[in-house]
Amino acid sequence: MCLAALTACSKSPVVSEPSKSGETATSTESASDASETKEITINFWHHYSAQSAENDTLMNVLIPKFESENPGIKVNAVSHEWADLHDKILISASSNTLPDVARLDAAWIPEFQASGILTSLDETMPDFSDVSQNLLESALSTAKIGDHYYGLALNTNTKILFYNVKAFEEAGINPPKTMDEFVEVVTALSGTNENGQQVWGYEEPALSGWNLCPFIWSFGGELLNPEQTQASGYINSPKTVAAIEMLASLYKNSSITGWNSGDIPMTDGFGTGRYMMILEGPWKTAELAGAYPDFEYATVGIPAGDGGSASVLGGEDISMFNTSNDDATKEVAWKFTKFMTSEYAQVEMAKCGQIPVNKTALDNDTVKKAAFAPFIEAIKTAKSRPTVACWSVIDSELSEAVTTVMLGDKTAQEAMDELALKVDKLLANQ
Repeated sequence: MCLAALTACSKSPVVSEPSKSGETATSTESASDASETKEITINFWHHYSAQSAENDTLMNVLIPKFESENPGIKVNAVSHEWADLHDKILISASSNTLPDVARLDAAWIPEFQASGILTSLDETMPDFSDVSQNLLESALSTAKIGDHYYGLALNTNTKILFYNVKAFEEAGINPPKTMDEFVEVVTALSGTNENGQQVWGYEEPALSGWNLCPFIWSFGGELLNPEQTQASGYINSPKTVAAIEMLASLYKNSSITGWNSGDIPMTDGFGTGRYMMILEGPWKTAELAGAYPDFEYATVGIPAGDGGSASVLGGEDISMFNTSNDDATKEVAWKFTKFMTSEYAQVEMAKCGQIPVNKTALDNDTVKKAAFAPFIEAIKTAKSRPTVACWSVIDSELSEAVTTVMLGDKTAQEAMDELALKVDKLLANQ
């Protein structure tokens, strides 16, 4: 919170036109002045890996395209490792060296907004509504804090079920469409295989919000109230508790595993037939193709419950920082932000595996034929984790609470009741 008092106000490099020496300037001087070009450079930080196809597209396709369409504007793009970027921004906020624009993990937005370093786009950019209406509402919600937006959705992802085709066919079982069927299938496919090895119907690598939310939401439960100011009555509601009880029951029956030290890693367990189903994102497709190219699997959406089929949103947003008081620099930063969410830029990045948030880009044939195509439908009903500044602490507390339920130390209701009180205090003090 100390960062709130350290909002940066520094100009990006700007070469201004020379001022005229009074009203008696000659026509020759005026012509000379007019020929001078005002060059503005904006700094763009991101966490595309330096050796990745995404970075190659950014540096050799997108930025050259943007600069050619906007003479006199330069984009200085700097790549950071994911964790390094988060820490670099916090350090730069205290030293007034923030960039103009950055690609941020959507989960960072609440923290940075609470520090007062992000620009409220809907309050400062007159055409924000025109731009935002072209983007997926679900993805855009990750940048909304309170009543304002502190970024534009840039790319998105979610999770769907991957299942072992051979195991399902041999058992004569169809992939689950409902949560009740999910429990039945997970139980039926657990036990021992022909080699006497234990197999599990489902694998879950952690017990954080990213992992639990699809079950909680699909059960009809919630973590917080719509205003994101209260947990009691929501995170400990009957439907939220029922989702946790379902997972705990399956764990007790040795039908699910994955988060314990020593458990088989997800990709290896799934690829070798030890895990029958996993809930994962589009990156798993490439991992399986590389590690287990002959393994046959298929995908299906999150099984529906009382809350429908609701997966969890991941992805990145593009945000502007409060780095400049110069209107021209701000205008350029906004122009670049809009360009990165344009149909052209989104389709180019889709060729690298980035799922677009631009609605028109989603209808592009390149996008429809991409490896991530099965995830697009799930994205339409996926939801964002709470966009509150204390989310990382809440997430840790949630994981600890659910762990006590899995271990049998507390009932789901006891654990979630205690958690609700803790989260209420966190929300009140943020």
